[in-house]
Amino acid sequence: MVIITWNVQWCRGVDQRVDPARIVAHAKALADFDVLCLQEIASNFPDPRLPGSRGENQFAEIAQQLPDFTAIPGAIVDVPGEPGQRRHFGNMILSRLPVGQVFRHLLPFPVDPGRCGMPRIALEAVVRAPFGGVRIITTHLEYYGTLKRTAQVDALRSIYAEGSGHARLGEIVETSGGPFHDYPRPVATIITGDFNLEPQDPLHARMIEDFDDGTPPLSDAWEAAHPGIAHPATFKIYEKKSPDEPEQHCDFIFVSADLVPRLKSIRVDQETQASDHQPVLAEFD
Repeated sequence: MVIITWNVQWCRGVDQRVDPARIVAHAKALADFDVLCLQEIASNFPDPRLPGSRGENQFAEIAQQLPDFTAIPGAIVDVPGEPGQRRHFGNMILSRLPVGQVFRHLLPFPVDPGRCGMPRIALEAVVRAPFGGVRIITTHLEYYGTLKRTAQVDALRSIYAEGSGHARLGEIVETSGGPFHDYPRPVATIITGDFNLEPQDPLHARMIEDFDDGTPPLSDAWEAAHPGIAHPATFKIYEKKSPDEPEQHCDFIFVSADLVPRLKSIRVDQETQASDHQPVLAEFD
């Protein structure tokens, strides 16, 4: 199974051109992927609200580019647009693998007076990989300040632990096909996205910290595959506010303990300029 995670900056490249088709084309050139996790997908936010955008529905346009994939939108910003219209912004999962249950987890949004921010989501889809079921979770944590981001990291850990508990201890008790139908929750979990924190940040250590309830810990896939080798930069390589702005290393793939032995490779494409972030690719066997 091959998975790509990418913050695509509403499909705007370093050249300032907004082009959803270019994002999909580059992802295809990067790998024959099974799952594509995207952050910063927009609909009905025309320039100047999002620079360069014509207000295109990127959720729909990207789905049209991948007709053999199940497209799962996760719009967390849902606000009024022109009369009779809404504006949406959030994440997206596209899967060539069969998709089971989908969850849209609202992440905490605590008040932080005077500081910019927007609601955040953890979008989850259970997919059927060749080796079994996998929970795929993609997210984009708060950029401005640590108060919201700290709460969101703790919430991600709780979301992971809750699903793991269902997988390890839960029972299938309702199979009528109605809304109370129980679907199996796999132990295997991949959490991807833009975490807006560095590898040395205490919140990174918090993500992989042990649990008190027997939940298997998470691992940073890069560290598992490349012990002792620093995370490659994934942000601020080409698009900087000032020439001396440092590169950042904030896009991660975390995996449950059972997937560490299956992790075949992980790499960062540091060449593309189709977004201000770089895509991260991992392969599992």
